[in-house]
Amino acid sequence: MPTQRMSFPPATPLRPYRRAILVGSAHGLGAAMARRLAREGYCLALLDRDAETLERLCAEINAQYGEPLAQPYVHDATHYEEVPALLRRIVADLGGLDLFMYIAGVLLPTTPTTYEFEKDLKMMEVNTLGALAWFNEVAPLFQSARGGQIVGVSSVAGDRGRVGNPGYNASKAALSTYLEALRNRLTRFGVHVLTVKPGFMDTEMLKHSPRTFWVVSPERAADDIYKALRRRKQTIYTLGRWGLVMLIIRHIPSFIFRRLSF
Repeated sequence: MPTQRMSFPPATPLRPYRRAILVGSAHGLGAAMARRLAREGYCLALLDRDAETLERLCAEINAQYGEPLAQPYVHDATHYEEVPALLRRIVADLGGLDLFMYIAGVLLPTTPTTYEFEKDLKMMEVNTLGALAWFNEVAPLFQSARGGQIVGVSSVAGDRGRVGNPGYNASKAALSTYLEALRNRLTRFGVHVLTVKPGFMDTEMLKHSPRTFWVVSPERAADDIYKALRRRKQTIYTLGRWGLVMLIIRHIPSFIFRRLSF
């Protein structure tokens, strides 16, 4: 049975809690990010479709800090119609909003000789459309407030169209481009938009990656993201060395790149 929801602790001059929403926070990077932000004194609205794991994570965080810093909200990222009302409810519960993060993502396996629209559609729904449903509600809120931070977790896979998984590449490329456009809109209103591009990460999604090297832990990635938030960076790669690798890959001529097998 779900635990009874408690009220977030009230902010005071001595403890001015910052407030964050994390979509896709029960596992992997989302859970690591929740723990990192709790350590920094954030009140957290944690969203995920895995209700049981989400409850355990909130209970762990609240027990560690002795107050209800984290509250669970069960949500499937593809249920776009829920977003406007859910956002209003959460902001009312939190008493405001300082940071919004979209971490939800899915990578479904395929091969260079298979074409499966159902898988591509699912990846586009979760990785791109779910993000847009939330960003389109959060952006005007922050624009009116002339402040706030937005984080979208994309991928190095979105930097170039590779043969391995075109649907996943496309979903992350679309997300990266959207975040860049959102940043260009909102920066003049004092809103910070950060695009995060992980390489291989030690999560459940890794089992669908045919090659793995430079694997980053969710905890290391969460630390990198938090540092980027503090410095108000626009785009980060994690691990950072992926930035140089992808700079090279983006500049490989197409007639050469199409002959590569990765």
